Amino acid sequence: MAAHTIAVERVVRKKFRALRRVMDERVTRLWAGAEAAALGEGGIAVVERATGLSRTTVRAGRDALQAGVRADEVVSVRRPGGGRPRIEVESPDLLEVLETLVDPVTRGDPESPLRWTSKSTRTLAAELGARGFALSPQKVGQLLHAAGYSLQATQKTIEGTAHPDRNEQFEYINTQVEGCHARGAPVISVDTKKKELLGAYANKGREWQPHGTPEPVRVHDFIDDTLGKVIPYGVYDLAQNTGWVNVGIDHDTPAFAVESIARWWRGMGTKTYPTATELFITADAGGSNSARARAWKVELQRFADRSGLTISVSHFPPGTSKWNKIEHRLFCHITQNWRGRPLVDHETVVQLIGSVRTRTGLTVKARLDRRLYPTGVKVPDADMDCLRLTPAAFHGDWNYTIHPREPGK
Repeated sequence: MAAHTIAVERVVRKKFRALRRVMDERVTRLWAGAEAAALGEGGIAVVERATGLSRTTVRAGRDALQAGVRADEVVSVRRPGGGRPRIEVESPDLLEVLETLVDPVTRGDPESPLRWTSKSTRTLAAELGARGFALSPQKVGQLLHAAGYSLQATQKTIEGTAHPDRNEQFEYINTQVEGCHARGAPVISVDTKKKELLGAYANKGREWQPHGTPEPVRVHDFIDDTLGKVIPYGVYDLAQNTGWVNVGIDHDTPAFAVESIARWWRGMGTKTYPTATELFITADAGGSNSARARAWKVELQRFADRSGLTISVSHFPPGTSKWNKIEHRLFCHITQNWRGRPLVDHETVVQLIGSVRTRTGLTVKARLDRRLYPTGVKVPDADMDCLRLTPAAFHGDWNYTIHPREPGK
């Protein structure tokens, strides 16, 4: 529903609440009709939602005014309480039955078929009719609103079981970030964005197009074997508010993750931090940069050897990936930038990511990575023994530092 329509509906509702006690049935009908006529097309529906009056009543008032009914005309009005009683008055158990259908898990039969089907007002009206309550879908909607129900989407709020050291790990990460920023050392947040199919596929959101000419896309999202998919791995610099995205075309592996970080360092990091000797990375606990992945640590060691950087890593506790800064500082803006746009080829993806700009000053660079990253690579114990890895005193499985090795070792 458009914001303008909602605002108009709110105004009409406020008028009705102010006048309803001083208007009899006839005046109420004529007032509702006058409001609908003044609103023009769609006015009857707006007045119906705002007042709870039936469309028949609103339409009758509008038609009476258009026919020339005078305000001072004497018309017999039913005495208060006249007319057919409301169905919820005639059937006091109607609301209870309705609530068992809307919320069968807590108030009704857990095996009710409505638990797995549409809970639209039309479906509910049909089910109530089968139970002896004859009412329209519109009336069902009015009863639900009166009972405090509304149409709602799901909301992602459940993170799973919280680790007992979750808050302490957050505090540890925050302390490390503040210390690095005070020393002028780079701090980056890293993660892999959702894989995207290449081709004429639908993308959520809308984009401005000439009227009546939406961009055609495929009906089914079957992968195109020729175009394949892209794997954006992001690096977000917390201090500089800049992003780097390495767009891979093969697999999301630890080698790909570390190569993405290395490309950021060569392309942006060395220019921004020319005298840096250390790097602090915050990452999720799983995925290609998993805290338990042996290949991730081996690849970081090789990067430390090449760059000469002392690399410290802190992983967010399991189930808290949304706290990673890159999610709401970089990835959300990329998604917003290509809303409603089919990602037809590699160039389109790279250009859309690289054109991300925000009012807070975020800038992003993107490059295509055509390298192949095989999966299932086994890391022998000998390689792990050669690491110059120092676990932190607090949760060394989540927090550790990798030092560069001397040449030839």
